[in-house]
Amino acid sequence: MIRFVIPVALIGFVGLTLVLSEFRWFRRPSLVDRLAPYAPGSARQRRSALLSVESFRDVIAPLAQSIGEWLSQLFGVSEELGTRLRRIHSPLDATTFRVRQLGWAGAAFGLGAIVSLALSAPAPLAMMMVVGTPILTFLTLEQQVAQATASWQRRIFLELPVVAEQLGMLTAAGWSLGAALARVAARGSGACSADLQRVIQRMRQGLSESEALREWADLADVEELDRLVAVLSMNRQATDLGRLIADEAGSVRREAQRELIESIERRNQQVWIPVTVAALLPGVLLMGIPFLDALTLFGA
Repeated sequence: MIRFVIPVALIGFVGLTLVLSEFRWFRRPSLVDRLAPYAPGSARQRRSALLSVESFRDVIAPLAQSIGEWLSQLFGVSEELGTRLRRIHSPLDATTFRVRQLGWAGAAFGLGAIVSLALSAPAPLAMMMVVGTPILTFLTLEQQVAQATASWQRRIFLELPVVAEQLGMLTAAGWSLGAALARVAARGSGACSADLQRVIQRMRQGLSESEALREWADLADVEELDRLVAVLSMNRQATDLGRLIADEAGSVRREAQRELIESIERRNQQVWIPVTVAALLPGVLLMGIPFLDALTLFGA
């Protein structure tokens, strides 16, 4: 029991210290920190106290990043976390997310240890609770990011035909590609519009239209978007860009229609599963009763 009490007490002490460090009556700022906001040029040079959340984050961030990447690769996640977070427009960066993920896993470890001690669980069950609970918490948060990423990619795929048709109509009406992208980004409210706002921002930072669109396609990782970006990149060479965009929009729409038909067919097949089970189960029972009766007579 002492082996479990000491780590739990140490984790509780560290957590209590970090919580109390947020209150001014527990940790009084030094004179330098109190005068720093009034000194010119010192606002960016904010120091963290020795026992504070900021100092703890600075120390634990590299460890959390390394452990998180190692566990992700161990469970088959090959794509970088930063790329997935930028794809879904998350306000968190990879380091902050890993620190929170490690914090939740540590809390799950402490909870599992306390519950196993309170229930006096056997050694295998206690090991499963102490080790399995943090891993399950870690994988749950990782799965949430994966689901958000897949959902965002699906939304881009479904919105892409409409966005491509709008771009085709605007370019055919005489709009430049940059103005058409800005128009769709400003008037829309979906996933593609949010990504196009980032494309416009990157163009304002100095990237060309083709480079900003290619950056969007690489980040989104959608095959249909790659083809559309390849068409949009020919805006300075093609004379009939609106027709090419319209053709690509039709191709994407046919692909979405094909997936919809496949989904309907799969659901139609799934309807027959309970019908088949309902038809086979009585037949098996009717055949099984005489068979068991024959076995009983044969055994007698």
